[in-house]
Amino acid sequence: MQRITPCLWFDDQAEEAARFYVSVFPNSEIVHVSRYGEGAPMPAGTVLVVLFRLDGVDFQALNGGPAFSFSEAVSFYVNADDQAEVDRLWDTLIADGGQPSQCGWLKDKYGLSWQIVPPVLNEMLEDPDVEKARRVMQSMLGMSKLDIAELKAAYRGD
Repeated sequence: MQRITPCLWFDDQAEEAARFYVSVFPNSEIVHVSRYGEGAPMPAGTVLVVLFRLDGVDFQALNGGPAFSFSEAVSFYVNADDQAEVDRLWDTLIADGGQPSQCGWLKDKYGLSWQIVPPVLNEMLEDPDVEKARRVMQSMLGMSKLDIAELKAAYRGD
């Protein structure tokens, strides 16, 4: 059992968001949905909490009302094995009102921040050849969605 579970505060889209996230990542599922009862701050029967699992990691989504919203201070870092996975995750998470940022970051339609990063990026940035790492960093800083071929070209000095 996972000891620490991120709780995501939504106005009233917890179930919708959880179902969306489960559709994006393999090995994912809705685990449980609980609802507000009589006398609660929201109408009885409204979703209170959705417990869901994304690729083996447990999350909780809470419908808590409009008091809080997401910021880039917290994001989810996702390792994407290849360009096809970078493209799929990026395109799916940014669809229907999401916003691109830079260096592989984006906000989805709910305002949650994600980093879609191929592991090869970190390998290149950590190369002991400072010039190679610098070129990769400069290339990355000019990107929104990360392009592995362009990063590798910068690494090689092409």
